[in-house]
Amino acid sequence: MASRASDDRTETLEPHPALIGVATRLRISIGTFRRRSHEALSEGDLTGPQLTALSRLERLGAVTTAELARREQITPQAMGATVAVLEGRGLVARTADPADGRRWLLTVTDAGRSVLSSERSAVADRMVAAMATSFTSEEIATLDAAAPLIERLADLF
Repeated sequence: MASRASDDRTETLEPHPALIGVATRLRISIGTFRRRSHEALSEGDLTGPQLTALSRLERLGAVTTAELARREQITPQAMGATVAVLEGRGLVARTADPADGRRWLLTVTDAGRSVLSSERSAVADRMVAAMATSFTSEEIATLDAAAPLIERLADLF
C-alpha cells in the first residue's frame, strides 16, 4: 500500500479528493482537541504557544530563537515574546553559542522540564480517563498508531 501511495504522489499534481477530506477532518479535530485541552489551563499555567515552544525546545535541544520560530512557523518577534515569558519564569535559559558568540542558544532548564512533566501528566490523565471510559482497545490501538504519523505530518509543514 505504501508503494501505491508513493506512486500516487508522483503520478499527479492534483490532490486526491479523499486526501483533502482527511486533511480537513484532521485540521478540525486537532484544532478542537487543542482548544479544549487549553481551556483547562488555570491561572499561572502556560499558554498553548508557551507550552508548545517549551516542548519543541526540549525535543530539539539548544537552538536559537529564530530557529525555534521557524520550526513553529511564526515570526522571530512573536517567538521572542514567548521565550521572554518562559525565560522570566526560569523555564528557559540563554547561553552564548560557542560557534558564534553573536548568537544565543535556548535550552530548557530543570524547572522547565518539571513544568513539562506536570503539564503532560495533567493532560495525559484527562486523556487516559476519557479513553478508559469511552474507547475500545482497538480504538486505543488506532490512536497509538496515529500519534507518530500526526507528529510527522506536523513536522512536514
